[in-house]
Amino acid sequence: MSAATQTSPMPMRAAAGATTVWKPRANRWVVALTVTLATFMEVLDTSIANVALPHIAGGLGASADEATWVLTSYLVANAVILPASAYLTTFIGRKRFYMICVLLFGVSSALCGLAPSLPLLIFFRILQGAGGGGLAPSEQAILADTFEPKDRGKAFAIYGIAVVCAPAIGPTLGGYITDNFDWRWIFFINVPISIFSLFLTNRIVEDPPHIVKEVKEMQKRGLNLDYVGFVLLALGFGSLEFFLDKGQEDDWFGSRLITFFIVLCIASLTTMVFWELRQIRLGRKPILDLTLFKRRNFAVSFSLMFVLGFCLFGSTVLIPQFVQSMLGYTAEQAGLVISPGGFGILLLMPLVGFLVSKVDARILVAYGFFSCSVALFCMMRINLEVSYGYIAMLRVFQASGLAFLFVPISTISYAGIPPGKNNDVSGLTNLARNIGGSVGTAFLVTMLARRAQYHQSRLGDHLTATTPGLQNEMATMGRYLHDKTGTAYSFTQGRGMAQGTAMRQLVMHATMLSYIDVILCFAIAMGIMIPMVFLMGKVKGGRGGGGH
Repeated sequence: MSAATQTSPMPMRAAAGATTVWKPRANRWVVALTVTLATFMEVLDTSIANVALPHIAGGLGASADEATWVLTSYLVANAVILPASAYLTTFIGRKRFYMICVLLFGVSSALCGLAPSLPLLIFFRILQGAGGGGLAPSEQAILADTFEPKDRGKAFAIYGIAVVCAPAIGPTLGGYITDNFDWRWIFFINVPISIFSLFLTNRIVEDPPHIVKEVKEMQKRGLNLDYVGFVLLALGFGSLEFFLDKGQEDDWFGSRLITFFIVLCIASLTTMVFWELRQIRLGRKPILDLTLFKRRNFAVSFSLMFVLGFCLFGSTVLIPQFVQSMLGYTAEQAGLVISPGGFGILLLMPLVGFLVSKVDARILVAYGFFSCSVALFCMMRINLEVSYGYIAMLRVFQASGLAFLFVPISTISYAGIPPGKNNDVSGLTNLARNIGGSVGTAFLVTMLARRAQYHQSRLGDHLTATTPGLQNEMATMGRYLHDKTGTAYSFTQGRGMAQGTAMRQLVMHATMLSYIDVILCFAIAMGIMIPMVFLMGKVKGGRGGGGH
């Protein structure tokens, strides 16, 4: 890709006496589909590796705990690049940055599939996370510039399909590949998609004039990179991801290592805030444009997107984990049980994209949170005898609410934002969703462990050696085993086996109750967001979107 490609004159459309409005040469819907392709691939990759961890550990001779670094390393690199993507775009152009990210993601995916050892796989996953981290923010910014504010809802609906459906499809696809082929193919499948994406992006996508102008100005002034800000950013969000991913495993603040990383995270992010505000006062380009939080719509949208990520990723992990650990489903079956929700979103997204341009987006967001909250409250009725169809139906119910969240929140977050800040908005909103997802997953793991212990203790108080029900069960099983097997088991051995069976049932019911507790927390979190929605200003028909 030559420099001429980046800086070639862009077609313009000017209305008499009005501000010139840029339009891409290619059909804007083709542009939307082109950039969505790579983003779908990247978001899919964040969940597809989850179900393959046991296979990866076995294939590389590593323990299950060591294999989790395959996920952690990716998330850390992703978290660092996400907010920095807007800053890097300023120096090399958005199209060029996007293509570098696709290329890095594709090459590192191939290297992950070829990795002969766990340390090399982790290193390549870091590269993959760095490449993937720049894709989603770049795509959102491209869509925001390509479409006029009144049509952004429809464009974000296409992007929303990728972001919301991919985590639902990932476990199913990952389970099928690992059960029927080799775990390395979960990485190899990214290579042809990356090549196709690079080809289309080079031919179709282009930078708008304000990006071209900003890059030229930066090149004239020279590359004055904010190294301090970038280091603080990497330390802060990298430490946060490590803290969230490994905290429960190491007993949180009971571990000196985990305590060190959370202190490092707080210190780094606090210092970064002061440093970035100083950069803004001095008229320099900051890594994070914190002035965006002065805009009420953006600040509230950031919070809503965080909670959306918290519940979306948390519930996407919860359901497959529940059916696998409690109901005995395979990895492929666990993925299939949440797939109907993905198809539900697929069908509703176009409708939501249409409605965003017709009604107050806040109404759609409020309905989405209300619907998700009700669906989660209904999900609290699950038990150890629940059917596949019932769980799938509940997931579809929840997904119907999720479809009404992503597009309107994304549309509102750009309300009143000038085109030059679209990259910053996309980087921060994607960061909110990803960090929310990490917090939601960590919350799920911690709550399940802590509440299972609590319920096990409470149930155990009512199950002692003198409990009449347990004594009757032990006597019945003791007689049954002794009578049916002759001398194979003594009456005493039968009683002992009955006691063991009762304890296993106690643990199962305690774990079941802990899942219900977590679902309740997700339901309450969704419900609390409903009044927050109306703290935002009214945005109807896209008129609140940033002008071009």
